[in-house]
Amino acid sequence: MEQHATRPEVIDDATRSHLLKRSTWISIAVNLVLTIVQIVVGLLAHAQSLVADGLHSLADLIADFMVLFANRHSNTPADDEHPYGHGRIETVASLVLGGLLMATGAGFLWSAGVRIQDMSHLPPIAPIALWTALLTLAAKEGLFRYMLAVANRLRSPMLIANAWHARSDAASSLVVAIGIGGSLMGYRVFDLLAAAIVGFMIARMGAMFVYEALQELIDTGLDEQQVQQIRTTLQQTSGVIDVHELRTRRMAHKALVDAHILVDARISVSEGHRIAERARADVMEAIPDVMDVLVHVDVEDDLQVGHEVAPKMGRSALIAQLQQGLGLAPEEMLRVVLHFLGGRVEADVFVLSSLLQQAGRAETLAENARAMQGQQQQGETFSAIRLHGTFAPN
Repeated sequence: MEQHATRPEVIDDATRSHLLKRSTWISIAVNLVLTIVQIVVGLLAHAQSLVADGLHSLADLIADFMVLFANRHSNTPADDEHPYGHGRIETVASLVLGGLLMATGAGFLWSAGVRIQDMSHLPPIAPIALWTALLTLAAKEGLFRYMLAVANRLRSPMLIANAWHARSDAASSLVVAIGIGGSLMGYRVFDLLAAAIVGFMIARMGAMFVYEALQELIDTGLDEQQVQQIRTTLQQTSGVIDVHELRTRRMAHKALVDAHILVDARISVSEGHRIAERARADVMEAIPDVMDVLVHVDVEDDLQVGHEVAPKMGRSALIAQLQQGLGLAPEEMLRVVLHFLGGRVEADVFVLSSLLQQAGRAETLAENARAMQGQQQQGETFSAIRLHGTFAPN
């Protein structure tokens, strides 16, 4: 039986903001309770690793408030100073969150290293510390699964980072439980080793978040599969001959796309604009992650012929040159369509059909056109001049 890929769920900004706030407040409530319980029990039970895990929960609490702050400000509409919106506030929040984790982990490592050098004066650990560690483990794992489900639904890098932060807490709580258990069996060093391992895990996770945030801030593109999907969508748009110079970059949970599309060189400007708008709409419809697409319409492949600069002669100068070379009065030339191709100029000149019916006039115009073709006119060369008669000038 043929299976069809499920289209990603499209969530409006209001719903997104509500879900993000709700999941964050739940995380805040859990972390607030765990912070108080872990630190108090850790101090009373003389469990260094439990205190460290409690401070880790406190870092989570601070991070949750940072998520709320970023969520509030990242949804601010675009303005004159921020024409692309404020989405990268999420990225900065992820960067700061990663830095916070790195600093917290380094602190745990330092503290454990100092204490492990002299364990003779360390008091024994009370059994309640083990039960607290196990309770913390269960709470953090449940919180991780809930937050990751919400993050995947919203496709929010910041919330995904915060969810995995909760998973790192669950993993660290497991290490803490093992360390406390070993200490209760008489191996006091286990508690300090657990604190050091927790510190390393926190610092490593923080480094990963910092790296990913920096990748976005330096405009790293989308992955190859997503880029190919965008390219295919553009190529399938009616009127698009080819696609080149396709560029992408992340903007928090969204993406920005720039692309050059190749169209028929002799269609009208309005038709070229219509094709570009259709291509833009097709990409944004097919790939909800794309926030906007800037489409540049080309009549020649820039990669093959290079980027052409503005014509050496302006339109009015070229038309004046045509009038003089063809022997036409200004009122006799109804309309001129210029095509700049291959570094040369083609001209379609429209005149009244009655003018071409005058004795010998059509032959004279044709002869003048042939004489102008191939001749360089102040830096511009007419490669083709085509005369068209029209019955309806309007």
